Amino acid sequence: MEPQKKLINSAESCVDDALLGLVRASGGLSLLKGHRVVLRSDLENLKGKVALLSGGGSGHEPAHAGYIGAGMLSAAVAGGVFASPPPGSILAAILSLHNAGASGVLLIVKNYTGDRLNFGLAAEQARNQGVAVDMVIVAEDCAFDQPSKAGRRGLCGTVFIHKVHNNSLIDVLFTLETAQLTPGTLGVSLSPCSVPGCLPSFDLPPGDMEVGLGIHGEPGIKRSKVASADEVVKTMIDHMTNPSSQSHLPLKSGDSVVVCVNNLGALSCLEMAVVTRSAIICLESLGVVVARVMSGLFMTSLEMAGVSLTLMRADKETLRLIDAKTTAPAWPNLSNVCLSGRSYITEPQTTFKRPQDEKHSEGPLSPVMHKALEKICSTLLEKQEELNSLDRASGDGDCGNTHAQAARAIQEWLQGHVVPGCPGKLLSVVAGLVQEKMGGSSGALYSLFLTAAAGHVTEGRSNAAAWATAMNAGTEAMKKYGGAAPGDRTMLDALCPAVDELIKLATAPSGGHMAVLQSAVKKAASGAEATRDLKARAGRASYISPNLVSLPDPGAVAVATILKAILEVLEGRK
Repeated sequence: MEPQKKLINSAESCVDDALLGLVRASGGLSLLKGHRVVLRSDLENLKGKVALLSGGGSGHEPAHAGYIGAGMLSAAVAGGVFASPPPGSILAAILSLHNAGASGVLLIVKNYTGDRLNFGLAAEQARNQGVAVDMVIVAEDCAFDQPSKAGRRGLCGTVFIHKVHNNSLIDVLFTLETAQLTPGTLGVSLSPCSVPGCLPSFDLPPGDMEVGLGIHGEPGIKRSKVASADEVVKTMIDHMTNPSSQSHLPLKSGDSVVVCVNNLGALSCLEMAVVTRSAIICLESLGVVVARVMSGLFMTSLEMAGVSLTLMRADKETLRLIDAKTTAPAWPNLSNVCLSGRSYITEPQTTFKRPQDEKHSEGPLSPVMHKALEKICSTLLEKQEELNSLDRASGDGDCGNTHAQAARAIQEWLQGHVVPGCPGKLLSVVAGLVQEKMGGSSGALYSLFLTAAAGHVTEGRSNAAAWATAMNAGTEAMKKYGGAAPGDRTMLDALCPAVDELIKLATAPSGGHMAVLQSAVKKAASGAEATRDLKARAGRASYISPNLVSLPDPGAVAVATILKAILEVLEGRK
């Protein structure tokens, strides 16, 4: 027995369970007891109006029950999966609408023999009971150059017909000028589908696609290799509009169309958006005006990984009907703006100037800051392999490389720029360079630290207390956005003890500043060393078994290294 690959309760109950799920989730729908018939729950509002009834096999959800609501269908009849509904249920639906006071019932039926027979039989039986009933057949398939006697199949274009009816003609049943409104549809698929409890409907080797298939799992008219979305869509539209085909959709430059890009079941939303783009561009290149686009799941074929395109020429009145409000749950919330000729790119109002590109002027602090930066960079480059090997124990082995990238970027900047006298401006510059060149989460963390610290040290406010405040602000920003804390085996295990020590700068006498700095650097080094014994609770190392990690955290070692480099420069200035 084939293992279950569908999230259902049983193949036998899936249609009834699905109908009940739809009705329970929508306040505007109800189920007709004893039948697979979904009705508007406000049938009293049909009094004196033409009611619209559609239906067909299940497996095409959200068709047809999803299109029930004010402004669309009044009811829908469901058969088994890909099976025409029984005439008894169709008749029960017609009579429910008639008894609710509808002036007549129009059946919208897809062109399949089973549907024509069963809906036709129910229509004849309803007429014998005095119901005004009529039937319109939707047959808009563009696949066959020479359709057989059975004619063109009814596909996703049926959804347009559900919408473009004219309820204002209360006593007139002939509500559709079908010749003018006939859409055209063509489908392609990259996979078959399988009816619950059955094997796939056809075999399709990987890399192949079926062109011109129906909605019942049947194969198409030809098979070809999967090409790019643009090429596939162009092939589809060329086929649909080819005048030498008897089932083509006549389309000429200047025509206005409504487009439906219909997911046959299993294409991702991303692919659907790509195909939608292709369709709009292809139609516009033919001089066709794209007035409206629907893109999504409208008439599916269970889980088929494919797409169908439906095009319908649209005059002003058709667009008015397409735009008319409906409460049907599956009809999309379309914009009522013509899509072709619309300006759809917004220019940014302000251009962000990168701190590293701005002009800066030197100040008294520039030489020492220049020296400190150079020392940090050369030290990190020397430590590149050491940091990499530490990272190989717990990460992807590139900690040294990412720090080296940042160091090289800073060195390069130093060659062509003056170091600003304002420390905050320099921190912003380094933040910008690190954000752009370092990459990864460490690049973001350093940049956060530097950006948050920058506002606390200015040219006029760069004393020891201001630096202590800046370092503290940077660390707090790292904690806030990174989600880590001391003890989680991250760079914070070196940084936080150092910053706790540096806060003492605010109260230390000027002669004691160097002692505080030396103590802070020692705290950073011992904090980094202590990470050997910590279990990683944040960052990439947190996914590694703790007994595999016996070396210190490379991020913490890097922080201790940077602080030590700064101290060495400051000590040399004494």
